[in-house]
Amino acid sequence: MPHRELGRENSLGSSVVIFIITFAFFLGGIYSFSFMTLQNVWPCALALLLIFLAFFVPMTFIGRSDSAGE
Repeated sequence: MPHRELGRENSLGSSVVIFIITFAFFLGGIYSFSFMTLQNVWPCALALLLIFLAFFVPMTFIGRSDSAGE
């Protein structure tokens, strides 16, 4: 049985950079929750946007969403 090398999506360097950026989005979203009050809901909106981007960007633009099934 011949061994094939695994096909990689990204190099290690680009994966680390992507991880750092998305993790910064996630931590920024969690941090902005600390400024939320009942009178000021904009920090909550910013937090939801940042956390959404932290999950949406890697899954949609970087993931294998366009090549599933090949």
